[in-house]
Amino acid sequence: MDQMKIVLAQINTTVGDIGGNMDKIRAWTRRASAQGADLCVFPEMSLTGYPPLDLLEQRDFVAANLRALKSLARWSGKTAILVGYVDFNPRTAGKPLHNAAALLHRGRLAAKRFKTLLPAYDVFDETRYFEPARSNSPVPFRGERLGISICEDAWNDATFWPDRRYPLDPLEIQKRQGASTLINIAASPFWRGKNHFRGRMFKSHAVKLGLRSYFCNLVGGNDELIFDGHSLAFDARGRLLAQGASFEEDFLFLDLDDPHPRPAPPRLGDTGEIYLALVAGLRDYAQKCGFETCLLGLSGGIDSAVACALACAALGPGKVIGAAMPSMHSSEESLRDARRLAENLGVRFLTLPITGIYRACMEVLDAPFKNLPEDVAEQNLQARIRGNLLMALSNKFNALLLSTGNKSELATGYCTLYGDMNGGLAVLGDVPKTTVYALAAHINREKEIIPRETILKAPSAELKPGQTDQDDLPPYADLDRVLEAYIEKRRSLKEIQRMKILPADEVRAIIERVNRNEYKRRQAPPVLKITPKAFGIGRRMPIARAL
Repeated sequence: MDQMKIVLAQINTTVGDIGGNMDKIRAWTRRASAQGADLCVFPEMSLTGYPPLDLLEQRDFVAANLRALKSLARWSGKTAILVGYVDFNPRTAGKPLHNAAALLHRGRLAAKRFKTLLPAYDVFDETRYFEPARSNSPVPFRGERLGISICEDAWNDATFWPDRRYPLDPLEIQKRQGASTLINIAASPFWRGKNHFRGRMFKSHAVKLGLRSYFCNLVGGNDELIFDGHSLAFDARGRLLAQGASFEEDFLFLDLDDPHPRPAPPRLGDTGEIYLALVAGLRDYAQKCGFETCLLGLSGGIDSAVACALACAALGPGKVIGAAMPSMHSSEESLRDARRLAENLGVRFLTLPITGIYRACMEVLDAPFKNLPEDVAEQNLQARIRGNLLMALSNKFNALLLSTGNKSELATGYCTLYGDMNGGLAVLGDVPKTTVYALAAHINREKEIIPRETILKAPSAELKPGQTDQDDLPPYADLDRVLEAYIEKRRSLKEIQRMKILPADEVRAIIERVNRNEYKRRQAPPVLKITPKAFGIGRRMPIARAL
């Protein structure tokens, strides 16, 4: 008997678009069938899109995905389909749903299996909706016994993980039950360095269990989450047979009669990965929310320059509008740099001076502000005028407004509510300032796109004469190390102080700023996640708290 031919269909789905997702599954299955594949494998919840969140609490939504599954089953032919979906829990006790995988073949639902390990950390909250599988035996197919698992089921190998979250290892159980091939369908979100980590983990499974190991991952952006694809296939000795592209759809055809490795895509460094992730996340957020055009303020600074370059890569320069809004404190150099950036990228450039509007506002505020010294109220007024103008442009042009603040600023509250925080998406909200500079270098690797002067000048909000960020913040290289230790690695104040990055009192002040500004982050636009711990659904901190 010929060995089985498998396709890993690394597709980009849209949450809630059950019909559109089903059409894509059919199209890719036709392609697999035309090449003689026996099995076409799709990612986790590929019918519903991932993550559907509280759509799962709508019974009609779950029923619609089941109707689509039945239709897909009736349509299925010689090439079997392994597809992720959501099923009702037939038992009266427990959570109402199962995170499920179905094997569809020759007009029927040949088998279904449920997810065993349900993550409830960081961005995941699957115990909110799903009941875990009670068992998950291998599925006979084409002379093989397929050990079918879903995402987290593969993340608990005792020999790979020093600290395990769960008592069970579903893959090891499937091996004991006679599995001959392991197939994991997943919606595993991206964070910096994760694809290398996943590769080592799936290789470990193959070597330890002595089984072929396949991993089919989702690709594309859905809200805050970005999925990098990077699907994998290993032989029973742990040799990499195939690897999916990063941040784009891919079709991996695997003929087990010819197990020669196919060339792997070129490896990307951390900065290159982050760049592609942000482009994919921005593109899909805009398109899946129905926006053809995006808009952002161009200050002449590095954050707005990097955000603009990302927007052009995601949507095309003709779909990007940049607006410079100089005040009496804006330098001629900043306006020049903003215009040069727009010219280098080929985006539409608007100049909207705000000095007159600011003076009119100050006339209105003259009486209540009388005899009071100038402070952040006057500075923030400038930012809020700019925010109003940007929102007006967004409404008029039906353009997605991008907030350009970085993670370092968002962490410390160095941003203005209803001003520079206005927007529908925070493109750089999980990008530390030091990484913003690395992205600028990456964007300029072949030619100067971001003006050299923008990169070299001291960062400044330009809300008062001679202002620089370092008037209020430590050097970004030190600040970002403290923030990474506190936010991503969850180190305590004393642990960070012992690292001696900065004096102990400065470390305490930074952490107090992070805690004090939670109310701002709760009102920020969605943040594209590219680190292990981003501001958003994966970090849930109280606003009213002791500092």
